[in-house]
Amino acid sequence: MENKVLIETSARHVHVTEADLETLFGKGAKLTHKKDLSQPGQFACVERVDVVGPKRTLSGVSILGPTRSATQVELSLTDARSIGVSAPIRESGDVAGSAGCKLVGPCGEVELKEGVIVAKRHIHATPEDAEKLGVSDKEIVSLKVVNDERSTIFGDVVVRVSPKFALAAHFDTDEANAAALSGVVYGEVIKG
Repeated sequence: MENKVLIETSARHVHVTEADLETLFGKGAKLTHKKDLSQPGQFACVERVDVVGPKRTLSGVSILGPTRSATQVELSLTDARSIGVSAPIRESGDVAGSAGCKLVGPCGEVELKEGVIVAKRHIHATPEDAEKLGVSDKEIVSLKVVNDERSTIFGDVVVRVSPKFALAAHFDTDEANAAALSGVVYGEVIKG
């Protein structure tokens, strides 16, 4: 079982800067912790925003904390297409030249020229986890999921290694639904 990784479904969400948080929620606004996420120090917030594209709006999208150095919107391809934006598939944080949108909060709006991406499926691992799995930072692997309905092998999974991480793979809702993933699911790492 050394090559098994928990797969979590990452639904649409937004990361915001301190400045954008204040624009959206008012001067002095702080993120309100709702629940911890699997990655250490990361949490879902009470605050939500509307993500507005040329075709439609996604209402009440969760903000994840803590604040970041750049505002970023992570959607599934279905979400992006439904609101009319052409979001590239990228690693989190790689927003240069990506799609834009408008964020609307109770106190204001933020027009993003870039920042909308579809997160590349990935595995978070500590250096110790990576060693046990026999993988390295930025390595591309596959994850095999076996179930009764839609066993699937997901390719192009990037490994991200940091002592700040906890071992888990993150797939978006499109990917999870394609393989009928629900509940606690593990994937087998396949190299090459």
